Amino acid sequence: MMLNTPLPALNDIEGRKVPSSFPLIVDAHVHIFPEAIFKSIWKWFDEYGWPIRYKLSTSEVLEFLLSRGVGHIIALQYAHKPGIAYDLNRYAAEKCKQFPQKVIGMATVFPGEEGMEDILKAAFDSGLKGVKLHAHVQCFDMNSKEMDIIYDLCSSQAKPLIMHVGREPKSPAYACDPYLICGAEKLERVIKNYPKLKVCVPHLGTDEFLPYKQLIEKYDNIWLDSAMVLTDYLPNNKPLPLNEMRVDRIMYGSDFPNIPFASCTGPGNPTLFRASTGRALSARSPSRFLRCQCLSTSNAHCVRPQKTRLCRHCDGCQGRPTIVPCYNRQQRRPVSFFPRR
Repeated sequence: MMLNTPLPALNDIEGRKVPSSFPLIVDAHVHIFPEAIFKSIWKWFDEYGWPIRYKLSTSEVLEFLLSRGVGHIIALQYAHKPGIAYDLNRYAAEKCKQFPQKVIGMATVFPGEEGMEDILKAAFDSGLKGVKLHAHVQCFDMNSKEMDIIYDLCSSQAKPLIMHVGREPKSPAYACDPYLICGAEKLERVIKNYPKLKVCVPHLGTDEFLPYKQLIEKYDNIWLDSAMVLTDYLPNNKPLPLNEMRVDRIMYGSDFPNIPFASCTGPGNPTLFRASTGRALSARSPSRFLRCQCLSTSNAHCVRPQKTRLCRHCDGCQGRPTIVPCYNRQQRRPVSFFPRR
């Protein structure tokens, strides 16, 4: 899948809004950046990846998706060099406050930079819910010593980690070779060393679809997201059918706005259609990943459906003191979906 030349844009039609028949949609892979960084990313994609269809500001990105029927957004960013993570995290926290109960932000840090632990602690104190890293851009090895600082902190504070550590799409424009630093085998070493750490690998772990399928079947603390790979856009992209995978560990993601085709909120878009219809992918998976019950209109483990409520276990619901009761299928007694703090 080496991207030696830029891929073409698709002139498909934009859908107006998600059909009302769809379940609650949590988009677990949406990018936000300050304007200057967004422009640099778009320039890179124009030259090495694909033409970005939606060159929008962060506020416009969030408003676009929410106005078209996406119910909740997990906002991601990554620090491409040392020294900028603190400002990026502050920026993300401010944007989340502008969209209360609709947007959950993830922190970032540049692996190996000075003060990593302090940067992330400050980000968590500001309300960010976890960490996002991108190995292709940041050129870190999952099994390096500097990564242990991040794993230790996330594990001890119960903060999930989203890491782009699939080997594709690979580009000669990257400063490192993803095939040397990424891979399912490397991630399994991390999980064995940090059994309480929750990790999500975007893009279904492209291109190691079968090894990552096996990892989510073997470990309860690994998730995948579906960003871009459920479409037919990327060359030689052959993901496994979702009905053959452990779908309670797969989150829907659009990769918006850095996509070359119509928004994944369009009713004809194959990504959203295949990811959001039926029971295959829903809000249950991200709610478990983030320990945030406010992401679900009903509890997957409840005998009878529950109306949307706000829980007291996450910043996404602004700390409101209510919790949805859940009933164990076998014993039919109330249980807490998430452990108390």
